[in-house]
Formats: sequence, C-alpha cells, structure tokens
Amino acid sequence: MTLRSLQKWHGAGNDFLVDVVDERDPSWWNTERARAVCQRATGVGADGLIVARLGSPVTMELYNADGSEAEMSGNGIRCLAAAVRLVTKATWDSLDVKTGAGLRTVGLEMNGDAGYGGVSMGEVTFGHNIEGALGVANVGNPHVVIIDNAGWPDVQREAIAAKMSSLEGGANVEFVSVIDMDHLRMSVIERGVGWTLACGTGSCAAAAVLHREGLCDSDVVVDNPGGPLRVQLHRGQATLSGPVQFVAHVEWLDA
Repeated sequence: MTLRSLQKWHGAGNDFLVDVVDERDPSWWNTERARAVCQRATGVGADGLIVARLGSPVTMELYNADGSEAEMSGNGIRCLAAAVRLVTKATWDSLDVKTGAGLRTVGLEMNGDAGYGGVSMGEVTFGHNIEGALGVANVGNPHVVIIDNAGWPDVQREAIAAKMSSLEGGANVEFVSVIDMDHLRMSVIERGVGWTLACGTGSCAAAAVLHREGLCDSDVVVDNPGGPLRVQLHRGQATLSGPVQFVAHVEWLDA
C-alpha cells in the first residue's frame, strides 16, 4: 500500500486532485489508480487528477475521473499552478506549464487560499459540421457546441451528448444559450467525467464557435453552473480567466 499526499483545488466548481512530484520521480499513477481516487463514493472524489511534475517547465499530466488521459484543462491548469506555488512556497505570478496540448503560461494572483488567474489557451481550430450542432472546435481537446433548448430534460441532453461525442471519437459537448453579445450561459458533459460544474476549454470552444457565427463578441463572460469564466478571443487565439480555490490537503492510501 502507498500513501499519497494530495491537494484538492477547484476552479468555478471544476475540482481536481493535484499530486506535485519531482521531475525525477518514477511514474506512479495509472488509469486504475486515477479512477479510484476520483471516485466520489469510495475515493476522494474529483473531476480529474493532475500530476504536476516539477521541472523547467513544469509538466502537467491529466487524468479524467474515469482514468482516461486528457490533453488539457483550462480550470485544471490554474489548480496546478496554485498547487505548485503552495508546495514550493514561491511568490511568482507566472508559470510555464508543458501540457498535452503544448506549452501554456499561467498568470496567477493569490490571496491566501483563493486566487484568480488567466492562461493563453492557444489556437482554437474548427472541425467539420455535424448535423444538430452549431460547430466543432478544438482547444487542445475536442468539443461539440450545441445551442441549448430550455425545454430539453437532462436525459435528452445526455442522449444528444453521447451521440455527438461518439461522432468525434470522444469529445466534450457544450449546451450554450446567448444572454447577450458579451454574456453566454453554458452547461457541459465532459468525456470521461460526465456533467461538470465548469469547463474552461469548453467555454473557449463555445465562445469561439458562437463568435464565428456572429452570436457573441470576442470578449465574453461564460456562466458555467459553478461560476463565471471569461474568454477573450484574438486572431484565432483564446485566453481564459477564472477563479481558483483551495479545498483541502488529502492523504490517500492506495489499497
């Protein structure tokens, strides 16, 4: 049995367990262990597990709640930066992070256990059209964006998401409503996770697709169920900003 010391953080309700390790440490986490610790009934519970491997730059290894690996998380990368800063007792306000989607620079301001940060998410690219969807976008990971219908029950949204995700070989699916040109509302079903309280890459994908269609401005607030995130679009690039909050130190014994 192995005892792991983890931190739990969330960004607008999108919660992650973070294990900060030395760059020379051998890999310990795998699909089964990540799935076990993220399980909310029998594990600690989280939308995902992040391994922050210290080095220059810091490396982000990301597991979804089902143990599958993911390329990038806009909320998770802020949690990683805050966790690294806490462990290393650093005072920097900017951190370079190597992710599965490329190198990202996180800006972060902390006030005790809470903070606010932003990250350049890189280029948003658009995929082919899918019937029933407004658009398909990639922000280092794949997304299908759908204009929401207030009359749909969640079970119908779940069926739509399952179909749309399968058409893309596994994708996050966002259901979006326009409040006004600088304000959107979104709910999301993430691949490997299910319903989540927020999705950073999904907020960027939704804003980019709606902006392409002339339905919103290039600087928008996206209301996720767990709180608002800000997306700024410029020349095909997206910047995501939002909160980060420490939850707990966790000791997890792997049986």
